[in-house]
Amino acid sequence: MGSRSRHRIALLACLGLVVGACAPGPIDGNSARPRPSVAPPSAFPSAAPSQGAFEPMAWPADGDAPCAQPEAPDATHGAYRGELRRIEAIDPTTVRFELCTPDVAFRAKVSSPALTIDDTAWLQEHADGGSGTPDLARNPNGTGPYRLSAWRAGEDVELARSDDYHGDAAKAAAIVFRWSSDPTAPLQELHDSAVDGIAVVAPEDVADASQDFELDVRGRDGLSIGYLGWNSSFAPFDDERVRQALASGLDRTALVQSSYPVGTEVASYFNPCAIPDGCVGKDWYGYDPLAAKDLLTKAGFESGFTTTLSYIESPRDYLPDPPKIAAAIASQLQEHLGITVKLRPRPLEDLLADVDGGRIDGLYLLGSRPRYPDASFLLNAHFGKGSEQFGPPHADIVKALDDASSTSDLTKRTAAYKKANDAIRKHAVMIPLAHVGSTVAYRADVTGVTVSPTGVDAFGAFQPGDRSQFAFMQPTEPTSLSCPDATDVDTLRVCAQVAEGLYRTSAESARPLPSLADQCKANEDLTVWTCTLEAGVRFHDGSTLDANDVVLSFAVQWDAEHPLRQRDARYTAFTERFGGFLHPRVGG
Repeated sequence: MGSRSRHRIALLACLGLVVGACAPGPIDGNSARPRPSVAPPSAFPSAAPSQGAFEPMAWPADGDAPCAQPEAPDATHGAYRGELRRIEAIDPTTVRFELCTPDVAFRAKVSSPALTIDDTAWLQEHADGGSGTPDLARNPNGTGPYRLSAWRAGEDVELARSDDYHGDAAKAAAIVFRWSSDPTAPLQELHDSAVDGIAVVAPEDVADASQDFELDVRGRDGLSIGYLGWNSSFAPFDDERVRQALASGLDRTALVQSSYPVGTEVASYFNPCAIPDGCVGKDWYGYDPLAAKDLLTKAGFESGFTTTLSYIESPRDYLPDPPKIAAAIASQLQEHLGITVKLRPRPLEDLLADVDGGRIDGLYLLGSRPRYPDASFLLNAHFGKGSEQFGPPHADIVKALDDASSTSDLTKRTAAYKKANDAIRKHAVMIPLAHVGSTVAYRADVTGVTVSPTGVDAFGAFQPGDRSQFAFMQPTEPTSLSCPDATDVDTLRVCAQVAEGLYRTSAESARPLPSLADQCKANEDLTVWTCTLEAGVRFHDGSTLDANDVVLSFAVQWDAEHPLRQRDARYTAFTERFGGFLHPRVGG
């Protein structure tokens, strides 16, 4: 257990700091507005050294979770459908995760900024079910490069550098997060030097901002994929030549330029390149209308054919303007290939139900976004065993994906995903259209800038010129710094500066890298992952990280009956990665 005991959500006591009560400090550097003063490191007293022998914790405490439970155990609980079997501390720096089924993506899953590790004693004192004040949301006690200094509701969140951070020391002495729902306000604040960076540049402002020599404007790669699909059970899409003709007869570059916002990348693969092994194998077909017409002629459709295109009317991150995109595709197919397309707007739920049920006999527009950064998430769900969204699965694609999912060897996984991507291309299972990104901007004198496709940037490496504070503006105020219950990127961005998990994502990609864990290694069949923790890591209150903190941090999220579970918390990141809760309550 940690020096002051254990656990997880890393929450800071603000001892002596009343949220919202700190007075603003003087103007810093050439900022155009006052910036709040930073709380001194003495706000956190040093913890006493841990005493006594380490007593390893496990969850469940009384044995394994009932994997694939055949039926509900009683009237008040549902059957267990989660992936975890047991979590156990082996010694102070070793924790073992036993799984119900093999999972090659474990490291990618635990790289989420929501799956943070918290000190046990802090959680016991501050959680809803504990003996202290139920205020984890405003009292994070993390292990990250910054600690919470003040949260002035409706105005800003201030973080101060943690001088005891176990990694590279943060460059700026403080970060101040501000927010505005006005899409024009952030860029104006940046122009006025009131902030050092903004999360989003409105698409219509990108061109002008890029011409400003005082700004550093950069694209943020998108992780979502928008695609044009069909079901190969229906003619004429049962003919591979027709599918290949569509793949090469659609000018996707022109489509993206005319119908998508600035920051969108033409998709060469189904996965974005920021995902490890996302872009291995051959690029997608280039635009070649002559070859496409020749393929249609050989398939018996020299004069084209008539079909429908189903799409949703409301925008999604992967389809920012579905009616416009659908109309542009219909126009291209008519002009390039003589294919007449009747447009069919549909409610999202209805379209998804018909696609999943194999009832769409024409074209359709849809998309997806990975919940965690592993190539298996999107590829297995759309093209793997049991998936018939695009018609009967292709045996060579399924085998390649099975091979990739059965080994943690990075070289073997890359080779398998290359085969899978090449086979998806060969069979023209669908047409990947676009990875929709966005644009960020910083003052030109900010150094150390990296832009993560996850939207969660590593601000500890950012140096705002000669200023001690780094000010950042995003669209919304964080909802909470109880990070395991966070879902929106504006909240997770703040969380990631304060709290840490076993793994994190690379500063410039979505590749998982060790964080609190030195490494996590799997057994041969990928059902047991053993993680070795970095030694000597301290929470902001001085408590020492140990394996029991990891066990309890996961147990509170996993077990719906855990006594320290936060009231009303949904723990969405956990269920998206590891399935259902242990002891799930009927009706919630």
